Amino acid sequence: MAENERPDGENKNQDLNKFLILTIASIVIMFLVFAGVNYVIMENLISQKIATIQPTGEEVEEGDESDEIQKGIIVDLGDFILNLCDENQKKYLKVNVAIEVTKKDTDFPAEDEKAKNEGHGHGEAAPPADPMAAIQAEMNQYKPAIRDAVITNLSSKTSAELSTAAGKELAKEQITNDINSILGGEREVLRVSFGQFIIQ
Repeated sequence: MAENERPDGENKNQDLNKFLILTIASIVIMFLVFAGVNYVIMENLISQKIATIQPTGEEVEEGDESDEIQKGIIVDLGDFILNLCDENQKKYLKVNVAIEVTKKDTDFPAEDEKAKNEGHGHGEAAPPADPMAAIQAEMNQYKPAIRDAVITNLSSKTSAELSTAAGKELAKEQITNDINSILGGEREVLRVSFGQFIIQ
């Protein structure tokens, strides 16, 4: 009896081993087929994207100009000490705020114009105008309204809202929108930066 049971047990083990081997082999084959198909599809998609993105000479020049527009002029709005909108206890915020605004075409004259300006007159060159001083003077007329927008926005927040990265980003976005409406299209705010940011 014991001898007869052994072959049945061995047959069951052999069947189980065959089943496991077939299952593992089919999984490996399916994985390889899936990986191969995925590779071919991704390769085609990437090559199509590269073909559509590949710039011509003119597009490269336009891209360079758009990159230059994104590098703006930093205007420091100074330090702010504000009461926050917490109900239970008084909380204060000390923050330094700077904004980056877009450049205008007239902000920095081209090298050709500089050469023309320096070469006129009877041996006397016109004193070069400092473009940054002109920009700062232009922005100074907006500074009181801009500072008021920053104060109004930040003082309407609670310390819990401003303690998170998402809360700070939301405040920056709202400040950007407020300042853009103040500037009225003359310039556009690219970024708002908080230097020092202390809640007490």
